[in-house]
Amino acid sequence: MKKLSAMVLATALATPVVATAADSEDPIIIPIHNWSSQIVMSHVVGQMYEEMGLNVEFVTTDSQAVYESVRLGDVALELEVWEGAFGHSFREALSKGGLHDAGDHDAVTREDWWYPMWTKDACPGLPNWQALNDCAEIFATAESGGKGRYLDGPVDWLKHGKERVEALGMNFVVVNAGSAAALWAEIGAAEPDMRPVVVFNWTPNFAEAVWPGEFVEFPTWEDGCDSDPAKGPNPDALYDCGNPADGYLKKAAWDGMPDKWPSAYCVLTKLSFTNPQIAEMAKFVDIDELEPEEAADEWLAANRDIVDPWIGSCT
Repeated sequence: MKKLSAMVLATALATPVVATAADSEDPIIIPIHNWSSQIVMSHVVGQMYEEMGLNVEFVTTDSQAVYESVRLGDVALELEVWEGAFGHSFREALSKGGLHDAGDHDAVTREDWWYPMWTKDACPGLPNWQALNDCAEIFATAESGGKGRYLDGPVDWLKHGKERVEALGMNFVVVNAGSAAALWAEIGAAEPDMRPVVVFNWTPNFAEAVWPGEFVEFPTWEDGCDSDPAKGPNPDALYDCGNPADGYLKKAAWDGMPDKWPSAYCVLTKLSFTNPQIAEMAKFVDIDELEPEEAADEWLAANRDIVDPWIGSCT
């Protein structure tokens, strides 16, 4: 931590009342991942901190390894802890110490296999996963060897699509998308001729307003389905359940953040975004094609009534 300036130190010594500790001049390092809502939200919060006179830096960080980075204090916080994608990594880091749960967003999340509604016309037993498997051949491509093709999220999201296919004996091959944009491109390319597709998707994001669709209904999630083979229908395998249908979206913070940046930490604990707010953040980038910094500007300008009380209550 940087030393206090002489003026600040003199003021502190001359003040007879106990005051709240000042935030460090060191930059608050905010991690950036590879999906739009997280990138825009990070810039929204970063700009809020800058309005408070704080220094901010952004660093591109793996979305699973970030919890180790938070735990070690290499980054200060994580703004989107999705239960389905990152709950396991988050819990592992919590067990080691060094970071903590900084509260939930109002948003309720779901992450799983998904299809646009025109796909249901070709496979009317949907959303049942067994009906999907019975229709596997309609998802086959030249490269899938006669099996259905499922486009999963990027590898670092660790969605365990291949493990689920094996655990449930599904007639599918799993291909990982290189980015979130590749998922949207897959859906967009299938739309003109209503070609059946099944891809990884999640809510909240902008896609639900552009392409109406449904999540595939797999065996209901049970706690331990990712760690205990006894959970789920296959007693010999993990990941034989769907993801939580009403998952959390949490915030995480380095244990040293409250002492080093008390005002920033206060704002972190108070801010809480909803599904529509998060979807709008993603829309500014994925549909309106704004740069993340511009998207954050737009979102903040339209939502001062939401963010100003968070800032005001902590400064």
